[in-house]
Amino acid sequence: DNLREGAEQKVVFITGRVHPGETPSSFVCQGEFQHPIARVLREHLVFKIAPMLNPDGVYLGNYRCSLMGFDLNRHWLDPSPWAHPTLHGVKQLIIQMYNDPKTSLEFYIDIHAHSTMMNGFMYGNIFEDEERFQRQAIFPKLLCQNAEDFSYSSTSFNRDAVKAGTGRRFLGGLLDHTSYCYTLEVSFYSYIIGGTTAAVPYTEEAYMKLGRNVARTFLDYYRLNPLVERVAIPMPRLRKEKPPPYKYPLTRGPARNHPNGKGDKKSSVNHKDPSNSF
Repeated sequence: DNLREGAEQKVVFITGRVHPGETPSSFVCQGEFQHPIARVLREHLVFKIAPMLNPDGVYLGNYRCSLMGFDLNRHWLDPSPWAHPTLHGVKQLIIQMYNDPKTSLEFYIDIHAHSTMMNGFMYGNIFEDEERFQRQAIFPKLLCQNAEDFSYSSTSFNRDAVKAGTGRRFLGGLLDHTSYCYTLEVSFYSYIIGGTTAAVPYTEEAYMKLGRNVARTFLDYYRLNPLVERVAIPMPRLRKEKPPPYKYPLTRGPARNHPNGKGDKKSSVNHKDPSNSF
């Protein structure tokens, strides 16, 4: 459907390894697309994937910086085609898609690994528009239902000044109210399943499983589950704690009280955690 001539393309843009030492992000990204679910998703969505934004840093074995010593995830505001070529290219592609009336850039997810926190979790943005702010919480709440190692309680929505140059913050301010931008973090070492206290070490397979659960969450979000044969692709629910409820319908489209066109790009203000309103 998404490749039909003249049809609007719904795009999910995913990036990883902007910090070269965060190797778990590669396994999460791999798990998202090496699974039969991915085939179903590709029939309805267009995925743009930049799995390694910092290839020179990966080649050199750097932990955080590029060949020239830059933390690329602080230069989204004005990347240089000479000093930050991968960032510059990806940003130009995203802007081109955003300005294309036949393209709807639905999600941007930047995958990272965290050196101190446990489990998987997300960072999101905050907005003046309370309803947009609340709708942003839907995807991580759904992911919490699918992934036993994902923690919604560790998920946060902020506008910290030190994060201003990140992809999630910059694109959250650039794109309109129909787009959602997140950083997906996963622990370097272990996770704790709800209702237990024992830490479970992460493995390569566990990281890829989180990626598969991200794909399952897109199935839930776009209501594509009937297209997947559950017998062939089991979807176990292993969480022992009750997942947080969600408030808004999952159908995709402009928010209430918004025009059909591109939304206003307003500056952010502080909000409470949306979990308190659900």
